[in-house]
This record gives sequence, C-alpha cells and structure tokens, in this order.
Amino acid sequence: QVQLLETGGGLVQAGGSVRLSCTASGRTGRMYTMAWFRRTPIQEREFVAAISWPGSSTYDADSVKGRFTISGDNAKNTVYLQINSLKPEDTAVYYCAFGLRGRPTYPSDPSEYTYWGQGTQVTVSS
Repeated sequence: QVQLLETGGGLVQAGGSVRLSCTASGRTGRMYTMAWFRRTPIQEREFVAAISWPGSSTYDADSVKGRFTISGDNAKNTVYLQINSLKPEDTAVYYCAFGLRGRPTYPSDPSEYTYWGQGTQVTVSS
C-alpha cells in the first residue's frame, strides 16, 4: 500500500504562483512514477505532468508547458508541481497519483496509476 499526502493549493490571484507537494509513504519501492492530474468543470481527469524514477524523466501535457513544472525528490518520495502565471481556467482540484512502474508506457493515462491522493483545491481569482 502507498499513501499520498498532498499539500499546497488554496486561493490565488490570476498571474500568481502556487506550489503543490505530494509525498508518498508506504511500500513505494525504488522504481515508480508520480503524476499530477486535475479535475475541472470541463474535464473529469486531465493529465498535467509526471515524473518517474530512476532517472527523473518528466512528462508534461502540451497544454501546460511553460507554466507548469514538475520536479521531485526521490529520497523523500516527494513530487512538486510549480504553477506560474496562474489563469482562472487553472482552477481545479489537483490530484497526485502514484504508479508502480519506473517507465510508464502512457504517463498521461490514469490507468498507469494505482494510488491516488485526496486532491487539493486550487482556485484562481480573476
């Protein structure tokens, strides 16, 4: 079992920044992928970004390139999502996900991930 704890989020003004964190605990192993998805009024589950270990390979959705940056600390089993230049359409519940493969075939596919966090709300005011 793996547990995920997400922190960060909240109410942010448009143009501002926010940093989300997600820490995995339990039987994580050494090869895994952690990702961020978000739920918006338009999409139930939209892939945002992922990072896999070993190697720290990253995967980003085209829609967020340039504003969203995923990073992580393998030693801490923690992944971060830095979001800059926030827009009202970034308002969403952001979910952390954990996959048991270090080289995901389709990192944007929710089925790659076995464990999910509770989600953290990011609200961007205009």
